[in-house]
Amino acid sequence: MLLAITVFPLWVPRWWESNRNKLVVSLLLGLPIVTLYAARRPGALLSMAEEYVSFIVLLAGLFVISGGIVLRGDLAATPLTNTGFLALGSVLASFVGTTGASMLLIRPLLQTNRERTHVQHTILFFIFLVSNIGGLLTPLGDPPLFLGYLQGVPFTWTFRLWTHWGLQISVLLALYFVWDTRAYTQEPIAARRRDRAQIEPLRLRGSSNIVWLGLVVFAVAFLHAPWREAAIVALGGLSLWRTPRALRRANGFTAYPIVEVAVLFAGIFLTMIPALELLRLRGGELGVREPWHFFWASGLLSSFLDNAPTYLTFLALGQGLGLAREVVDVPHAILAAISVGAVSMGANSYIGNAPNFMVKSIAEEQGVKMPSFLGYMVYSGVILLPLFVIVTVLFFV
Repeated sequence: MLLAITVFPLWVPRWWESNRNKLVVSLLLGLPIVTLYAARRPGALLSMAEEYVSFIVLLAGLFVISGGIVLRGDLAATPLTNTGFLALGSVLASFVGTTGASMLLIRPLLQTNRERTHVQHTILFFIFLVSNIGGLLTPLGDPPLFLGYLQGVPFTWTFRLWTHWGLQISVLLALYFVWDTRAYTQEPIAARRRDRAQIEPLRLRGSSNIVWLGLVVFAVAFLHAPWREAAIVALGGLSLWRTPRALRRANGFTAYPIVEVAVLFAGIFLTMIPALELLRLRGGELGVREPWHFFWASGLLSSFLDNAPTYLTFLALGQGLGLAREVVDVPHAILAAISVGAVSMGANSYIGNAPNFMVKSIAEEQGVKMPSFLGYMVYSGVILLPLFVIVTVLFFV
């Protein structure tokens, strides 16, 4: 499945553009898993189906509602403005979720930068900061942390991760500002002139959707399945009904990005069932015992598998080691390592966290040429892996 996502955009790019073709690939590769588990472990299929439905319902709800919020206007696309967007998103991500913050800010950011020719790096740092690392401070920020909350981690426990969050956010914002400053000086004179000439004050429209977005966050925090999913569907339907279609057209809103995520993650959820089963059964043989082991093991697997079940798997592994039972039967240091690894290293690939692919798809829809699957990993490897080494040395060794 991962190989298909990597190779097909390069091998047959026009064929791969069709979501129908992506669905065919997902179903063909998932069919052996369905056949095997339907006969031997139907409960595992049902459990994964429930997780998939909850996953897609939440993403679709946030996608639909945020797609009705329009920030009209055009700020000067200076390095300071763009860094401000990323900083704001990094804070919002912990309180409205990485998906909510990503869908709320990606279109205004693209609109602000529409006159510029160097935009790709801005979207990459947006994925690093807003779609992933920014969601580290509360259980609402990212699905793994919410699952930890449901497992008994106190709601305020994640606030102790503010130093891990602050270091990563500060380093990446500083690096981005330097990078964008250099890119801005290389912009054609005509592009910078157009950018200055088309400045308009930002005006918010579709503000009722902010209320619906807040209610989705409330539903995620306080309701359980199936009432949670029913509430999100109802709020999404309310947003579609009450938001004028002109606002969605102004946003360039289409169903393509969420459909792409739904069909690709259908294949990913199916094909990762045996991978996670093996990890649960044989994970103790990995020799994972120290905090830095948990940080890298949970992080690297979260780069390619869904980070929510990966978080739960390593939490269970940590509980089985019989170490100090400080919080949900594991030491604080190990829970911190699992949390930071699962959330932060979701930025390592397009499929590490659901908003990554959605942001990529929206950017491409609006004319930004994004790197391929492997191309993105070159960027994340060069930029993020050294940062994760620093995090390891400072916090987990």
